[in-house]
Amino acid sequence: MERIFVTYEYRGIDPKAIADVIRVEQTIEFPYDLAPSWIQETVVGEVEDISSPEKELHVITISYNSDVAGGELTQLLNVLWGNASLFPGVKIIDLTLPSVIIGKFKGPRFGVDGLRKLFNAPTRPLLTTALKPMGSDSKTLAQMARTLALSGFDMIKDDHSLANQPWSLWTERVNLVSRAVNEANAEVGGSCVYAPSLNLPFDRIKDAAYRAKELGAGALLVLPGITGFDSLRSLAEDDDLALPIQGHPAMLGSLVTSKSEGISHGILFGTLMRLAGSDVTIFPNLGGRFSFTPEQCRDIQVKAHQPMEHMEKSWVAPAGGMTIERIPEMIEMYGLDTALLIGGALSRGDLAQNATRMSEMVRAY
Repeated sequence: MERIFVTYEYRGIDPKAIADVIRVEQTIEFPYDLAPSWIQETVVGEVEDISSPEKELHVITISYNSDVAGGELTQLLNVLWGNASLFPGVKIIDLTLPSVIIGKFKGPRFGVDGLRKLFNAPTRPLLTTALKPMGSDSKTLAQMARTLALSGFDMIKDDHSLANQPWSLWTERVNLVSRAVNEANAEVGGSCVYAPSLNLPFDRIKDAAYRAKELGAGALLVLPGITGFDSLRSLAEDDDLALPIQGHPAMLGSLVTSKSEGISHGILFGTLMRLAGSDVTIFPNLGGRFSFTPEQCRDIQVKAHQPMEHMEKSWVAPAGGMTIERIPEMIEMYGLDTALLIGGALSRGDLAQNATRMSEMVRAY
């Protein structure tokens, strides 16, 4: 039987007790002694190992029958972190998924190799950016996108906060920006794509994705912390849609920022984003506006790129206040399979000159 192995870090005084609580809570949520013996033996999680590197710091590995996930991403997430997320001092630090689980999901449709072909970028990093700031009208954002596309960018996404505000209504913006990017491509022979944000009510997401494609958008931006990881999976696996997807970290921060609770950076932004189908996983780089450490950032890269059965590797997109001057450092840290996401800094001065400078610098690699 192939099993799911989850390793939890527990900060407390009785690791055996919390391990027994977790293995039951994450499966049957029912008094263990009242469950039939076959359920105790087959359905309830098994404590595989407990070690205590410090007096009140413990590492607990529990395995689960893969059948408890039901073959669906929603229940897999529930098994990993459902009710356990309510326990203080518990954090997921490692995850091993069996082939029978990984085989249920397609993962990134394009991934590293697919986007290299799409953008005719056989070796270099990708050039990506975001349209900002909120409050700009659709024509202004479209002109910005045209400038960026003419400069040789690969992907231009909405800022994640652009939704359906009165300054730039969603359909109007997607129409004008898509047209501007496609006209720029025709002018210079480029392959830039625009990714509108699907920061929309859940019942509108699938229709909006198809509408975006119809209007000429070449990619999508999904916020799984807001609309759900399974909304991302549904779009990524849709063969009729078949567009590259960028996964954004909005509202996921509290899952990783605590030292004592949550999910490790690599599992959340690497493994789970990839499993759900993100071709590009966006996360805050060290030294930006947020507090990710070098070790946490490298963990994301490792999980996004490590062998995972049939799944394509996801591009990593370290972001959050990055500047052109930091590009060499970012490439040195993450390698060439990196989508360099420079946003607001490109507008400090002349946008066209800054975009061209970045394009020339990255193409030199």
